[in-house]
Amino acid sequence: MLWACILLPQLALDGVLRRHPDPAAPLALVDGPAQRRVLRAVNPAARAAGLRPGQSLGAAQALCSRFAAVSHDPAEVERWHDFLAAWAYRYSSLVCRTLPSTLLLEVEASFKLFGPWPRFEARLRGDLAALGFRHRITLAPNPWAARVLANVHDGLAVTAEAPLRNALGQLPVERSGLEPAVAASLRRMGLRRLRQVFALPRAALGKRIGPEALAHLDRLDGSLPTPLECYQPPDVFAARIELNFDVESSQALLFPLRRLTGDLAAFLAGRDGGVLRFELRLEHEGRADTVVPVGLLAPERDAAMLFELARGRLEQARVPAPVRGVRLVARDLPAFVPAGRDLFDTRPQQAVPWEQLRERLRARLGEDAVHGLAVRADHRPERAFTPEAAPPRAGAVPVPAPGSRPGWLLTRPSPLRDHRVGILAGPERIETGWWEGDVRRDYYRLRTSAGQQAWAWRPAGDAPVDDSGDGFMLHGWFG
Repeated sequence: MLWACILLPQLALDGVLRRHPDPAAPLALVDGPAQRRVLRAVNPAARAAGLRPGQSLGAAQALCSRFAAVSHDPAEVERWHDFLAAWAYRYSSLVCRTLPSTLLLEVEASFKLFGPWPRFEARLRGDLAALGFRHRITLAPNPWAARVLANVHDGLAVTAEAPLRNALGQLPVERSGLEPAVAASLRRMGLRRLRQVFALPRAALGKRIGPEALAHLDRLDGSLPTPLECYQPPDVFAARIELNFDVESSQALLFPLRRLTGDLAAFLAGRDGGVLRFELRLEHEGRADTVVPVGLLAPERDAAMLFELARGRLEQARVPAPVRGVRLVARDLPAFVPAGRDLFDTRPQQAVPWEQLRERLRARLGEDAVHGLAVRADHRPERAFTPEAAPPRAGAVPVPAPGSRPGWLLTRPSPLRDHRVGILAGPERIETGWWEGDVRRDYYRLRTSAGQQAWAWRPAGDAPVDDSGDGFMLHGWFG
C-alpha cells in the first residue's frame, strides 16, 4: 500500500480567506482571551504590512491601521477539515482525518483509475489550488511516515522500504513527530537526526524515551502496524457564510453563492452523487430566515449549473430585510448518473446540453413554465398528452407513431381560413364516449397554401367537396 499525506499548514486562515470578499487585503486571525488578543495567523498582505503571528492585537493595530481581524473558530476549522475529507473521498475509499490539519489517503489502489502518481499528484494539487487551500503532499509506504515527511518535504515520493528508512533518517528529531520534551532530551544527548536514534540499541533507547515514543518510531518504519479510523461522508451537506455587513442586493450575494455551490459540487463529487433539491437560507437580524428552495428534475453536480440555478431562484425571491449570512443545506442527495454522450460529439462548442438548458429555463421562468409531456393511453387528442414536471419515463405508455399527431396542438379548434388546401392523409375518424356527448370527427392532414402542414377535422361523414379550407376546423400544426 502507498499512502499520500496532504498537510494543510494554513487550514484555518485559508478557510477564512476563500470566503472573504477581498482576500488580497490585509487579514489576520485573532485568538486568546479578551484581555490579551494575539494574532494567530496572517495573510501575505498583512505580513507585508509588518504583522506577524504572536503579536498582540494592540501592537498590530499600531503597525497597520486597517486590516480585517477575524476571530479564530476551532469548530469552523473542523468543518473545513470534514469538507476536504469529503473531497478526498472521491480519490480513495480509505481517507483518514484524525490528525490535525492532515488528510491521509491510500492511493495505490486508485492508480488504475487516475493514472500513475505524478499525474495523480498533479490532479490533487490542481483541485486544492482551485478550492483555495495551501498544502504540502508526500507519498510513503505507511501513513505515519508520510505525515512526518510532510513536516520538511513537499512533493517527496518514497515507494519502497529501503529508501523510506533513508529518508526518515535524515529528519531532524524535532520534526519527527516526537513529543517536544522527548525531542529536546534526544538533542541534549547529541542526537540530531533520526538515523542516529535508529542506530541506538532498542532496549536502551526505550528506557530513555519511554514506550510511547518508541512505538511512534516503530510506526514510522512500518514495524508496528496501527489501524486508522477511516472517514465516511455524511448524508447531508450544510455550509454557511457569514457576511461582514448588511446586504440588500442580490448581486452582492453572488460571491458567497458561488463559493457555496462550488463547495456543494466538490462534496457531491467526493461521494459520487448528485443533488435533487437544496435550500438557500438567507439570515436576517431579528427575524426568521428567508428560505429559497432550488429543485431539479434530475440529479446534478456541476458547479456552474448549480450556481446558475441558485442565482435564478435568488433573483426571483422576495427578501424582506438585509441579509447577514447565507446558508446552503442539501439533504436530497441521490446517486448521480452522467448523461450519455456520443464518442464524436458534433454539437457546437458553445451549445448547452438539454438537461442544463431545461434547468436554467425553469430557474429563470419558474417551476410551471417548463415541463415535459407524458403520454396517456387515450385516443382523444385533447387527452393523449398531459404535462408533468419530471422527465417522462421511457416505455411507460405506447407513444403514437412519429408524424401521426402534430407537435403543436391548439387549446381549442378554430376555423381554418385558407382559400386552397391539399389533403395529404385522412380521413381518420375519432369518436368520444357516449358519456361525453358522443362527438365524432374525421381528421385530415392538410397542406395549406403557404406550405404548412395542418391537422384539421370535419364532422363525421362530411367529405370536402372542393380544395378550399371551408368547413375544416384547425386543431394543430405539424413541425
